[in-house]
Amino acid sequence: MQVDLPGQLSGAMVLAGQEVTVTVPATSANLGPGFDSLGLALTLYDTVRVRTSDTGGIVVDVAGEGAGDVPRDASHLVVRTLLSTLQDAGYGVQGLHLSAENAIPHGRGLGSSASAIVSGVLAANSLLPAEARLDTAGLLHACSALEGHPDNVAPALAGDLAVSWETDGVFRSARAAVHPRVIPVVAIPDVELSTASARGLLPATVAHRTAAANAGRAALLIHALTVDPSLLLEGTRDALHQEFRAPAMLPSARLLQALRSAGFAAVISGAGPTVLCLADGDAAAREAEQAMTEHLRAAGSGENWRVLRLGVERDGARVEGHQR
Repeated sequence: MQVDLPGQLSGAMVLAGQEVTVTVPATSANLGPGFDSLGLALTLYDTVRVRTSDTGGIVVDVAGEGAGDVPRDASHLVVRTLLSTLQDAGYGVQGLHLSAENAIPHGRGLGSSASAIVSGVLAANSLLPAEARLDTAGLLHACSALEGHPDNVAPALAGDLAVSWETDGVFRSARAAVHPRVIPVVAIPDVELSTASARGLLPATVAHRTAAANAGRAALLIHALTVDPSLLLEGTRDALHQEFRAPAMLPSARLLQALRSAGFAAVISGAGPTVLCLADGDAAAREAEQAMTEHLRAAGSGENWRVLRLGVERDGARVEGHQR
């Protein structure tokens, strides 16, 4: 579909004839107790290809997840992010062809919106002349500001485990290498849940002792993910958000409870409704897959879920570009 470019673009134009390919991984935020601060990059990817032209207008092609639902004009999140990033740098584009191949499910707690924002910012940054490009810290801040928080965009950008925070309006993140024994296994339902709806179920305050206990578990989780995966079950115990959000995703909550009762380090991925299990080694990953499948089959909803064994994406988003 081709549409006209929005009229607000002005200033210098980026060169026509550029091609950029951006590959961004899925992410799982929170990981239990790491609410709004921890995120993990996963080996499931969206790929965006952008070509600039001097013909005018926008062409948007989408395949894969969400292909039947996302817009195909300037309101597409990747396009909107790309144009906004260019404009912030004082640039515009004459014509744009976007091709998106999506493997990250939308509205399931696997960072699909963060992936789109990272794709748009990285593509725009690559199209800009070298002197106008953002550095690593600038990219993190730009993506986080657009997303509203850094817990998904940080691991999408850098890979592995990201510990993120905000100080005086500036978003920052530290990357930590995940232990090679850690294997993520996900159970993805065929229903969506908006992050805003899930967040609306959270209480305004919690008891001091609850916050203190949760902070201890979050610290333990970082140790478990990076040094000693045998502590993953204890490290993923959460007291801040999962219980309060359960009414919005009862099948996920039941699966979570069943897995944890059986000794698996299971959490709600992001705002849900995907359930993530952090397995310690290959045998535990196989057992987690089997436990998920058996529970869902017994609940009569196995055909409505996908159980996938993934890996930890080590390097984060990748950008390839050239001038024609």
